[in-house]
Amino acid sequence: MNTTSRSALPVARRLVVKIGSSSLTRPDGHLDVSALRALVDVLAARRAQGQEVVLVTSGAIAAGIGPAGLTARPRDLATMQACAMLGQGQLVARYSEAFAAHGLQVGQALLTAEDTVRRVRYRNAQRSLEKLLALGVVPVVNENDAVTIDELRFGDNDRLAALVSHLVRADAMVLLTDVDGLHDAPPKRPGARRISYVADLADVAGVEVTARGSSVGTGGMVTKLESVRIATEAGVPAVLTSATNVAAALAGDDVGTFFAAGGKRTSARRLWIAHAARAAGRLHLDGGATRAVLGGRASLLPAGITRVEGQFDAGDPVELIGPDGAVVARGLVAYDASELPPLLGRSTYELRDDLGEGYDREVVHRNDLVLEGRNGLSSSASAS
Repeated sequence: MNTTSRSALPVARRLVVKIGSSSLTRPDGHLDVSALRALVDVLAARRAQGQEVVLVTSGAIAAGIGPAGLTARPRDLATMQACAMLGQGQLVARYSEAFAAHGLQVGQALLTAEDTVRRVRYRNAQRSLEKLLALGVVPVVNENDAVTIDELRFGDNDRLAALVSHLVRADAMVLLTDVDGLHDAPPKRPGARRISYVADLADVAGVEVTARGSSVGTGGMVTKLESVRIATEAGVPAVLTSATNVAAALAGDDVGTFFAAGGKRTSARRLWIAHAARAAGRLHLDGGATRAVLGGRASLLPAGITRVEGQFDAGDPVELIGPDGAVVARGLVAYDASELPPLLGRSTYELRDDLGEGYDREVVHRNDLVLEGRNGLSSSASAS
């Protein structure tokens, strides 16, 4: 399939479509059911034409704002989670009703960052989504706002959409928001023009974008471009447009901004390590270990670590920091933070002799490492 042209959209076998809170919420904070039904009508039409659709939806917290008696999106975690608990059921019930009108069923999938960095959990998520699609069900995916703590959040459903696109091997991703694509200046500024096509994100690096979206959303253009970067680097083309243009976008019309895929599909595990969760800690490396890790075929051993930061458990994602203080890689650590200090700077031979079998293992295995690429973008480390 052509991943550099809008012609990919009408013929895509599998689509991931993400809609933001601002497109699903009325000004008074209540769920905009008419907007939801309009989206479902379009997605159901694509299903009728043989395309598989995974819907990543925001709106749970926003849908709970009105029922909770609030006038604006709450700022504290407990109230946000309470609103999510109130709103999630309403949100899915409305989707169920809307898709049922087209003879389609929905299956809800609530994900956290933990579900995409722990091997067993992301495999389970992948299998579950694949089975729903095989059964002809439309997966409706959202971050599990009701239980997720800040340290384990995706941060926004834009990034979640990109990770899900890779997880389900989507042919294209569509991000729906309240503006029609990327502009060469803030859209409300007089003279701002829509950018129709982006071959490489480096081409729009100088475009002025905002960090925050609407009062009911969590993401602005910055998070959407981060999502696009993740998707296109993983071989998935993306379209960013307004929710009112979804039918035209899926038909391949010139609406919004099309971002060509610039990379080959990488392994899901490496993509999760690079993008799915915040690092739980940091491992500072000496020059030799830094060069070995950057070489792409070496695991990180205790001898090359000079300092440990943070509290983490074995299996958590950590950042690897070079002598100059820059992040050189991310990976899944094989030890608890409390276990590492006595091991630092010591060879595996010493550790085996002094502490016995098991303490001579890698701190981060090369198969669990991703390197920090150019321009701060993560790329997969090579492994034999």
